Amino acid sequence: MNTETPTPLPVRIWRCFRLAVHVALIGAGAALVYPRVSAARRAALKKRWSRQLLAILAVHVETQPNDAPAGCLVVSNHVSWLDIFAINSVRPAAFVSKAEIRAWPFIGWLAERNDTVFLRRGSRGHARLVNSEIDALLNAGIDVAVFPEGTTSDGTHLLAFHAALLQPAVETGRPLLPLAISYHDADGELSLAPSFAGETTMKQCFSSILACRSLTVRLLPAEIIETQGKTRRELSETARSAIAASLATRRGFPPPSTQPEKLPDLQVA
Repeated sequence: MNTETPTPLPVRIWRCFRLAVHVALIGAGAALVYPRVSAARRAALKKRWSRQLLAILAVHVETQPNDAPAGCLVVSNHVSWLDIFAINSVRPAAFVSKAEIRAWPFIGWLAERNDTVFLRRGSRGHARLVNSEIDALLNAGIDVAVFPEGTTSDGTHLLAFHAALLQPAVETGRPLLPLAISYHDADGELSLAPSFAGETTMKQCFSSILACRSLTVRLLPAEIIETQGKTRRELSETARSAIAASLATRRGFPPPSTQPEKLPDLQVA
């Protein structure tokens, strides 16, 4: 059981100051540098800036090497807004996000600058355009990350996957890379501090993260899943089982059932 005392207030204030400066610099880089450099250079900057942001918040990254090729559809469980920076710190990607985020002050602009694909739920016509955009990114060798749960959980369980979000991988034939994310305290126990689920507000989530002297985010990739000749439902079930199995090996997560549950499709494709 973790018994460490919360981070002292002066340290929290210092972290907030450093974070504000860092985010401002990221914004300046996105506006002034991104348009002038190659996609490979943008990816390198995204990785470096994400690592620096996590370091400011005393979040350490643990992962394992994998041989997944560029241009994978990265499929992950979703716990926190930190997930985006954690994934970018090891494998920079374009993310699929709900369309409402585009209207958020600064954050929406920054997300758009970082190749975010905005999805308007419930519109088949818009979904076709989004899928075409994702197809182009994958075929260009750029990873695209999706959270097929469609929302965040507190990290103690895995929600149902929405198979329709995997349609671009079916269309392009690009592989899936299942990625299990979990957060841990200084004692290695599962931490709920980064969770941005349920009624938790961004302020509450951010305050909980600041209160932690340190956190570790574990990113455990499973074997890539080839998509040729498979339906999106089959891929969804296989990816979900792989992520559940990966989480089980790390922190006592309930193992996947031998008969994966049938998951309803969203009306987005």
